[in-house]
Amino acid sequence: MSKRTRESKKGKGKEGHSEKRSPGTMTWVLGGVALVAVLVVGWNLFTSVTDQTVRSPVELPAMTPQEMAELAQPVVAGDEAAPLTIMDFSDYSCPSCRQFSSSVKPLLDQGYVQEGLAQFAYYDFPLPGFPNSFLAARAARCAGDQDGYWPFHDELFRNQPQWSIMADPVPTFEGYAERLGLDRGEYRSCLRSDRHAEVVTANRDLGRQLGVQGTPTIFVNTGEGRALRVEDWGNMTEVRRVLDEALVRLGYGAADPPAEGEGDSPAGEGAGR
Repeated sequence: MSKRTRESKKGKGKEGHSEKRSPGTMTWVLGGVALVAVLVVGWNLFTSVTDQTVRSPVELPAMTPQEMAELAQPVVAGDEAAPLTIMDFSDYSCPSCRQFSSSVKPLLDQGYVQEGLAQFAYYDFPLPGFPNSFLAARAARCAGDQDGYWPFHDELFRNQPQWSIMADPVPTFEGYAERLGLDRGEYRSCLRSDRHAEVVTANRDLGRQLGVQGTPTIFVNTGEGRALRVEDWGNMTEVRRVLDEALVRLGYGAADPPAEGEGDSPAGEGAGR
């Protein structure tokens, strides 16, 4: 046998070996693709079943104004025996609400809530122009289930420019909860459900009954069946005037005057519609 013939047969042998591996390799590749496809479909089915995150208002049954008020429970800070209640209808995505929370609310806390003269009641009023507002309201109330409402409330306003424009802020909210020391598993199961959806919807509907159209909208409830609207919420002098007049009418003295420079500081104007 010539050298050329031996090389020719040897070359054919190599080609034959390569061809024999090809079907096995192709089967492995196709099997891998099929497995990945099954895993992807399975994961999508799993997440579609387990992730029932409610992100928008839900339909409520017909109810009387009294029933609506009972369902629309705000989150309240302060002494239950306080003569006044400051009602804040607010949206976590609203820039004006963020301004109110950072510049006016601390003064109200210091001058009225901590002195036992008023409670502060936060009502959710998610506006349709902000797609993440309803979910944020639920997120804060889920934190409240673990006694973390107000820290989470502050975290939402502090980071509003980031999460308010996200396509899906759920992982971000879960990160806030973990950072605040909440149980992440418990928080996750709350957020990725419909929990608190009816209460947040009732908050919004109660606001509509009271004529709320934009946020923040501030009322002072005197306990006399009256809710006084604070027209210029950004002017602390005006806010104090409404509160102090209500206190005097109820037989209480006006709050102590603010520290120098606090009384007239305008925090903002208008509503974040």
